[in-house]
Amino acid sequence: MKKLLVTGSSGLIGSEVCTYFSQSGWLIHGLDNNQRAVFFGSQGDTRWNQQRLQQFLDNFHHHELDIRDRQGVLDLLEKLKPDAIVHCAAQPSHDRAAAIPFDDFDTNAVGTLNLLEATRRSCPESPFVHLSTNKVYGDRPNYIPLKELETRWDYDDPEYINGIAETFSIDQSKHSLFGASKVAADVIVQEYGRYFDMPTCCLRGGCLTGPNHSGVELHGFLSYLVKCNLEEREYKIFGYKGKQVRDNIHSLDVARFIHAFIESPRCAEVYNLGGGKNNSCSILEAFKLAEKYSNKPMRYVYLSENRIGDHICYYSDLRKMREHYPNWDITISLEETIKQIVESWQKRLQ
Repeated sequence: MKKLLVTGSSGLIGSEVCTYFSQSGWLIHGLDNNQRAVFFGSQGDTRWNQQRLQQFLDNFHHHELDIRDRQGVLDLLEKLKPDAIVHCAAQPSHDRAAAIPFDDFDTNAVGTLNLLEATRRSCPESPFVHLSTNKVYGDRPNYIPLKELETRWDYDDPEYINGIAETFSIDQSKHSLFGASKVAADVIVQEYGRYFDMPTCCLRGGCLTGPNHSGVELHGFLSYLVKCNLEEREYKIFGYKGKQVRDNIHSLDVARFIHAFIESPRCAEVYNLGGGKNNSCSILEAFKLAEKYSNKPMRYVYLSENRIGDHICYYSDLRKMREHYPNWDITISLEETIKQIVESWQKRLQ
């Protein structure tokens, strides 16, 4: 039986990957220490998801380990020698990173280095998939000419009609400290691929979402928005008239792409992993969809100051992904995704 190591296994993507590969017959080793609760407090706690995996996946094994523990990571990889590694563990928030810069960099950059070196020493032929972020592009997308529509911003340059491609520059931009730490991780993953000829890839995610997300204000756009709606709490819009656009991809479609890469890996690849233009929405448009499935009005307040490094409009150009893996495509629409998130929070909030 093939062995898969998933870091951040109690998070949204980690847990989806665990479930998907378990159903495909893999032996799953999940690494998580609920650091999200430390970063975001009780609302970010993911123990419920860990317990769900342990209860429902017969071939799942939990490892309570912090990826900053270099020796612990080296020892675990030497013991397991997994057939593939999916690295989802991270400090995921722009705003939180500025308050905890050492923890942010040590988790995102140094933790990734620990895993890469452990992989190189113990199982260098095993595919290594890193969940990066579109924040590696910093605020450069904001300098693309934009047009203001009734409920959203959109690109006003035909070069970007399909979205942001992987050739887009990451230089000369403001990233936030979170974005900078993820750039460091992204580049080192590519370098281990090229320098050591290892099968690695960076998935520069847009808004990765789904029903098992523990969304909080500082991270988890759709999940947190839906939670506010259901609890009738005030949602804060930070600038750009609430017309800022995100592309949203369901965690299952993320897991499906990871599986495609592991089955046919490449060396030091980079992919912009998002929902593309068809699965994009602005905050105002997300409000309407949440209200449609919850039957509750959205309460919100508008703050004119935007978040540092926030994108006005971002959606991924998926053409490279579809060219390299033609059997993969988006299968879950934005509406279906939001419907599932609403139903999941309704159950959890009972």
